[in-house]
Amino acid sequence: MNALRILRSATVTLLVATTAITVSACGDSQKPKTANIKPGELPEGEQWAGVYYHPHFGELHLQEEGTNIVGAWRRSDQSAWGELSGTFTGNVFHYRWKEHKTGGMGLTKAGTVTGRGYFVYKLDDEKRPVLKGEYGLNDEEVGSDWSCVKQTRRTPDLKSVRGDTEAIPPSSF
Repeated sequence: MNALRILRSATVTLLVATTAITVSACGDSQKPKTANIKPGELPEGEQWAGVYYHPHFGELHLQEEGTNIVGAWRRSDQSAWGELSGTFTGNVFHYRWKEHKTGGMGLTKAGTVTGRGYFVYKLDDEKRPVLKGEYGLNDEEVGSDWSCVKQTRRTPDLKSVRGDTEAIPPSSF
């Protein structure tokens, strides 16, 4: 009878140890998804700085500072505002972002969501400047589409789209 208990106990211990090792090994091998995009030339006469429009995310204001870009947006439905910063090489911009939910009227829960993303600056078939990219949550750089059309004769003004709470400096992302 004692031998049977010892055998059962040893079997359970072995199963638990095997499961722990398997879960640990699987967790370590998963790296965040990133975009594998090679930069090209920025189209002639174009610059990253400007105001871009997306029907859901609203106006995205971008300002260049050397090879760095900082930006801010406010969703079209006013439910959130966000900020991003990163670096660009040619026509590819990789960034980190934060979006602050406003929680207005009890319809959404206030809070902050973070992630990473990228944009590729191009000219569309009608020669309009557009950003084609993706954003992901947390450390993921891909996952959801974010494409915008550059608005003509608009000067970026990050303060105009930020929310009522104090902005977080991009360097602290």
